[in-house]
Amino acid sequence: MVSYLKERGISNQDVLKAFENVPRHLFLDATLESHAYEDKAFPIGAEQTISHPYTVAFQTELLQVASGMKILEIGTGSGFQTAILMALGAEVYTIERQLELYRKCDRHFSVYPPGPKKLIYGDGYKGYSKEAPYDRIIVTAGAPEIPKDLLKQLRVGGLLVIPVGEEQQKMVVLERKGAKEFHQTVYGDFQFVPLLKETAGVKK
Repeated sequence: MVSYLKERGISNQDVLKAFENVPRHLFLDATLESHAYEDKAFPIGAEQTISHPYTVAFQTELLQVASGMKILEIGTGSGFQTAILMALGAEVYTIERQLELYRKCDRHFSVYPPGPKKLIYGDGYKGYSKEAPYDRIIVTAGAPEIPKDLLKQLRVGGLLVIPVGEEQQKMVVLERKGAKEFHQTVYGDFQFVPLLKETAGVKK
């Protein structure tokens, strides 16, 4: 898989090393293990998917992660992207709105530690203001617009990587230059599950 990522243009050595060190098959249903290292998205429950490895690598490379950074991840999903960020030495706060996936990730990181700094069952649109500001924010679902709360929680000099669009998304990188000043860079077409508001499921 790492060789494939190199062929597709992923060149950050730290990102490639993280992919070598994080076994993707552990984040998939056992019936899909034999396909874990293909560049495909697979169902993970709650009508959600684990992203293509290339998409995860592309977003991670855009994020420009350095060890010790505080990162907010919107959309924990399977936990694979979370694990990649942790392999890069980041302090990760991650939010999942689907109770089924939140519980699944909680169990996963209990069996395969270390887990994120905090796994949150909540509304990704609202972010997690308790620990703001963040050095980096990554959104792993397609947003029709950029949530204002996430912009507020990004420190000056920080980066937000988010796919924006309805049916198809453009990958947008926003760098915070000042209190109300952001620099935007837009990359090619991607397709993500939609970023939805509020939580799904009843926590007991």
